[in-house]
Amino acid sequence: MTPAIKICGLMEEKDILCVNELLPDLVGFMFWKPSKRYITPGKARGFRELLDPRVKAVGVFLDQNIEEVEDIAKSGVIDIVQLHGSESDEYIEQIKKETGLPVIKAFPVAKGADADTINRSAADMVLIDSGRGGTGELFNWEFLKDIKRDYFLAGGLSPENAGEAVKTGAYGLDVSSGVETEGKKDAEKIRRFITTVRGV
Repeated sequence: MTPAIKICGLMEEKDILCVNELLPDLVGFMFWKPSKRYITPGKARGFRELLDPRVKAVGVFLDQNIEEVEDIAKSGVIDIVQLHGSESDEYIEQIKKETGLPVIKAFPVAKGADADTINRSAADMVLIDSGRGGTGELFNWEFLKDIKRDYFLAGGLSPENAGEAVKTGAYGLDVSSGVETEGKKDAEKIRRFITTVRGV
């Protein structure tokens, strides 16, 4: 089975036009203000109106006020909530209950994430990341053998290692900095990443 493809951290209208042509399964909008890929909810709304409806929009948050997350989630801008901080299962359950949207919870391996916690998470889906925040660094994929549920693989993915990433058996592959040039999304790298994943 070909993994789902998520292109995260879209920041410009040209990024939306690119994904509309290449049709990854999901795209990510960053709503955490300290991120260099942060966009406002208003900008995300404009992007969503341009986005091909076949592509799901994911809102990425990190230890934010739960009301802020719920407001954006209920606004129709995103289809899925992704949490990248230390959010508890109770937080996750409230988001699911209040918004009706599925939740992806990210677990950073570099910060001590363990397989048991990941396997028991209340999130609908988990994302396993190197935990170094868009630095393009890989982690040891041997860790994935202990994961007993579907997961997104992130952290250090690129067109060059996409083929190997497919072989991990991940449900989905999440890429951001690996398809950028000088901090901007690179349409040719996105094309190569998607073509490689779907060609394996």
